[in-house]
Amino acid sequence: MFSHVMIGTNDLAKAKAFYDAVLGALGVPAGMVDRHRVFWRTPTGVFSTSLPIDGQPATVGNGGTIGFACQSAEQVEAWHAAGLAHGGTTCEDPPGVREGAGGKLHLAYLRDPDGNKICGLYRMPRG
Repeated sequence: MFSHVMIGTNDLAKAKAFYDAVLGALGVPAGMVDRHRVFWRTPTGVFSTSLPIDGQPATVGNGGTIGFACQSAEQVEAWHAAGLAHGGTTCEDPPGVREGAGGKLHLAYLRDPDGNKICGLYRMPRG
């Protein structure tokens, strides 16, 4: 459904270091800088961060979350730890299992250095 997701940043180098770490924990290669943007490319889509083209400061959206698919509960924890080690802050409940109509999920939430809310999510097998 999506070709890419792009969020704003006010510090491209800091955003690259943060997302290289958290996406690296998911096996995504380091981002590639293109002028005022950084792109992390995978076979299933592209994530990007950019200095705002209009020259105004980047701001975060209230109520928005970008979720990154993880392959295991351990990968969720590694993703969260990498984020904390690279300038992210934890938000929501502590990382762990949550149950809902869609089954059990192992989740972790972070705010990136610019304040964007992101999530590492592993859908646990039913059984």
